[in-house]
This record gives sequence, C-alpha cells and structure tokens, in this order.
Amino acid sequence: MAAIANAISDKIINIHKSFNLRASGSDVIRVNLVQIKKQLISVISLFCLSVHLPPYAQDLDALTLAKSYFDLKEYDRAAYFLKGCCSQKAYFLYMYSRYLSGEKKKDDETVDSLGPLEKGQVRNEALRELRVELSKKHNAGELDGFTLYLYGVVLRKLDLLKEAVDVFVEAIHALPLHWGAWLELSNLVTNIEMLKSLSLPDSWIKDFFMAHMYTELQMIKEALQKYQNLIEAGFSKSTYIISQIAVAYHNIRDIDQALALFNELRDQDPYRIDNMDTFSNLLYVKSMKPELSYLAHNLVEIDKYRVETCCVIGNYYSLRSQHEKAALYFQRALKLNPRCLGAWTLMGHEYMEMKNTSAAIQAYRHAIEVNKRDYRAWYGLGQTYEILKMPFYCLYYYRKAHQLRPNDSRMLVALGESYEKLSQQVEAKKCYWRAYSVGDVEKMALLKLAKLHEQLNESDDAAQCYMLYIQDIFSCGEQLEHAEVSTALRYLGQYYFKNKLYNEASLCAQRCCDYNDAREEGKALLRQISQVRDQIETPSADLFTPLSNSNTPVRRVSPLNLISFTP
Repeated sequence: MAAIANAISDKIINIHKSFNLRASGSDVIRVNLVQIKKQLISVISLFCLSVHLPPYAQDLDALTLAKSYFDLKEYDRAAYFLKGCCSQKAYFLYMYSRYLSGEKKKDDETVDSLGPLEKGQVRNEALRELRVELSKKHNAGELDGFTLYLYGVVLRKLDLLKEAVDVFVEAIHALPLHWGAWLELSNLVTNIEMLKSLSLPDSWIKDFFMAHMYTELQMIKEALQKYQNLIEAGFSKSTYIISQIAVAYHNIRDIDQALALFNELRDQDPYRIDNMDTFSNLLYVKSMKPELSYLAHNLVEIDKYRVETCCVIGNYYSLRSQHEKAALYFQRALKLNPRCLGAWTLMGHEYMEMKNTSAAIQAYRHAIEVNKRDYRAWYGLGQTYEILKMPFYCLYYYRKAHQLRPNDSRMLVALGESYEKLSQQVEAKKCYWRAYSVGDVEKMALLKLAKLHEQLNESDDAAQCYMLYIQDIFSCGEQLEHAEVSTALRYLGQYYFKNKLYNEASLCAQRCCDYNDAREEGKALLRQISQVRDQIETPSADLFTPLSNSNTPVRRVSPLNLISFTP
C-alpha cells in the first residue's frame, strides 16, 4: 500500500515538474516539491486505508478500548464505545456487554432485596431489547457463531426453550469447537429421545458432548463406554475424562470407585480445582473429616476465590455441624458464580438443617432454574414440603426426582411414604417393593412395607417382609444394633407363636433378648412357649411354603436361619 502511494505521488510530482522546467534549478522549488510529496503520500495512504481495510481493522481501536473496559467489568462503558461498529467481533462484544450489564444489575438488586419472594421476582431488564435486536439480525442471517450463542442464552433466560434449542444447534454448526454452546444445549435436553432428534455436526467434539449427556441423563453405562472409546482414541492422558468418569461413578453411588479416581486425578494434577467440589461431596458422605480438611486447606492455598474452593470449605463446616458457616461459604460461591448448581443445592441442605424452610425452598428452586435435571433439588423440595406436612406437594416433587432417577431406592421410598400419608396403600406397597427390587440403599423399604402390611392386618405378608428384612440386614454385614431389627424379631416371634410354630418362635424370642428394647417381651414369649410345650408337643411347620397370595409380589425364600447369624 505504501508503494502504491509513492508511485502515485511521484507521478504527480513529475507532472508538476513538466510545467515548471525553467525553475527546476531553484532550491526553493525543490524543497516545496519534497514537502508536497510527503503530504501526498499521507493523504493517499489514508485514502487507501479507508477503501481497502476490513471492518475489523476499522473497529480495532474502539474494540481494544472496549475490551479493556469489559475486562474491568465496566460493561456499560464497553457498550458505549462499541456503538456504530460494523465488525462481527465488535457487535458480539457490544451485545454481550449489554447482556452482562443487565445480569450485574439483577444480581445487585437480588442482594439488596429483603426476602426470598422478592429475590424470585428480580429479572434482567435488558433481555427483551436484546431479543428484539438479535432476532432481526438472525432473520437477516447476519449472526456469527458467538452471537448465535448469545442469542440462545437470551432465549433461554426468557424461557423460550424450544427456540433456544434451535439457536444453540445453529450456533454449534457455525462454530463446532465452541464448548460453551454445547454445554448450554446440554442443559435444555430433557430425555434421550430429544437428544437423538437433534441435528448435530459430525465433529470429534460431538463424542465429548454425547458422553456428557449420557452422564447427565443417568445413562452411566453408555457414558463410561463413550469415555473409554475416547481414551482409546488418544485421550488417555486427559484429566478431564478421568474427572468425568469419577463423576459418573459418583452419580451411581459407587463411592469407593469414584474416590479412587479422584485420588488418582489429584496425583496427576495436584493443582487442579475443577470438580473438587464433587470430590468433597464424596468425602462428606464417607465422613472422612481429616481428608476433607486437608483438601479444603490445599485449595485455599491454590486459589481461595474459586467457586469450588468455597463449596469444599462449606462441606467441611457442614460435616462439623457448623451449618451457619457452611451456608455463608455457599453464598460466597454463588456471588462468584450465580449459576453454580452444586452451591444452590448444598445451601438448600444447610437451610434445611437450620429449619429455615422458606430459604431452603428458594435455594432448591434456583437450582432447578439452573438445571432442571438436578434430582437432588427436586428431592430436597419434597423433603421440605414433607416437613411442612404438605403431602400433595411432596408427591409432585418426589415424582419429579423419581423420573430423573428411576432406579434410586431413596426416591421410591419417599414416594411410598407420600402415598401412605395420602391413604393410597396400594401405590405405597408397589413403591416399597420396587425400592427393594432395585437395591435398597438404606435398608428401609422392606421394613416400611412390613409395617404397612401389619397396619392392614395382612399378617402373612408382614411376616414375609420382616423375614426378608432380617436376612438382608444380617447378610450384608450391616450393624446388628439396628433399631428396627428388634421390631422385626418381636413381630416374627408373635407370628410364629400364633401359628403354633414354637421352635421358630423360640429362636426369635431368644434373639429379642439381645436387644434392650425387646428383652422383656422376648423373655415373656419364652415363658409362654415353655408353658405351651408342657401341655402339648407341636411339630414345626415347613417354612418353604409361601405365606400368602396377596397382590404384593413376594419371593420364595429359604427358612430364616437365625442360628447361623451372630449379632
């Protein structure tokens, strides 16, 4: 461009010389010609720049200044200096600055609001204006991948979810390697059928998205297979994949395997902070206080102003039953990132511990706004309304949690309790039996089912459930000082005595004597059996025969051999 300017200026000078040949020896004219040449070069250069420079180069100064203000979180100033810019980058930064300015004002109003009801009414006032402007550009086909992503975020914030999904898919096609667009899309996919219906680009990053979605949809077997394929494809040293496999095991409550993977991850990347909040959840469940304390101190040394660090410290204080401090650190995490799903859910748990049900409900609702697939938030809402003695609300929220975790026994037991409170005993029976069939984590489903049968005077079914319950408790190595084992033994002793099965009744009565709360009843039953035996000799019945033919499915089990188990 400079060469073109020099050539044009030389041509003009030569023309000027041809008209002033007689004065060519004059030093004054020579000096004037040099000055004229310099001025012509600058003028022609400016002209060439204005004609040939792309829009991005024309907006470079304004974009650089606005980016500096954006980095300082002065979003209104950044948007002001980008008005009128023509390039795609400048337009994206202009609209994104306006969006973040509205979000910042919303957060400030949320902090200043008085109560949880007012907080739920605070909205980003800039969203509607942004939607109108972006929709015009979208209809004209003038949005690039980044601006399409922003348009999708605006639509999601306005609860226009179907339109948001279409825009995010379009953004992914325009810019396949923008992981933020993939993550936003993942939050809007509700089931596997919807996932299969999406038209996604055929890119290597799609495999990462599918593995992430399988994890979110609780399809853990498929997710682990996807991650294994990625490891074999060349990502064997990816700490991201190791962390996601650990999260998958966490979701299916394989706590030991998840802990082993997180410890391996810490060995490979000791300064990693991502996913350490999930690691702290596992340590919390296992009540590993020293390990959780070490993790919290280590993360504080690395970066104490990270969201994950605040969540880890919150879990540590919660494990120490300092719930006020725990809630404070979860609030700090939310100030750093208002869309932190784990912080909202954990803060709801802390409010539940502090008996602040209204604040807990609000926290769980915020968690659902961030991710509607978070079963913990739905389950927490059900527990909160259970405390408030509102069984219809409990039933709704427990159903939502069960839909997200169909094979989680805790959801099924909670559903059964809700049905029982609503006097829907048939549905309650089905839920309790289903919870036992899928693998009862807390070993409570059979006990509740037996008590329900007992209330309905279905003694045979109650005895069968108590028998299975005791076998389950003894065989899995659970602590034998379980409070309800004595209840089961007491009922079985009376049941066998009424059915003249004195040998089995005697065994149950002897086991009752091992528990303080059932010792006297056990001794009384032994005396009754002794008196009856003195009068008549009665052979024992076969326990292999089924006890009843009721609607509740009952397995045929081997006799209850109490002698083989030692408390």
